[in-house]
Amino acid sequence: MLNPELISLENQVFRCYLGWSAILVLKIFATGIYTGLMRFFTATFANPEDLMSPKLKVKFDDPNVERVRRAHRNDLENILPFFAIGLLYVLTNPAAFVAINLFRAVGIARIVHTIVYAVVVVPQPSRALAFFVALGATVYMALQVVLAAAF
Repeated sequence: MLNPELISLENQVFRCYLGWSAILVLKIFATGIYTGLMRFFTATFANPEDLMSPKLKVKFDDPNVERVRRAHRNDLENILPFFAIGLLYVLTNPAAFVAINLFRAVGIARIVHTIVYAVVVVPQPSRALAFFVALGATVYMALQVVLAAAF
């Protein structure tokens, strides 16, 4: 039976999950907006109706735009699973210290990942470290959910 107190704002773990989830939604939106800005600044438009001048041509190969698009796609591939597994993890009634720090780790790592990948390009292993911190935390939460479900 689900304890309704687990999905209450009185539960600091749930509150932290909500906060980091909202931050990550805003981060995904910001990356999408940044992609549009990069398209505008580099005059790299993927659709004919977006061309600002008849002299422009549809382009798909600007490296700066593609870098931001890959960062955005990486967010979608990694943050969306966090939303689902993070909520399920909250329902396992985890230790507050552990859960809160896992949520922080995912949020901060995903923000750092985008910064070092698309905003201020930093050589590896910076991006890989940020990626694996978030992935590791999410996988840990998923394993805890599986164990709590006790098939």
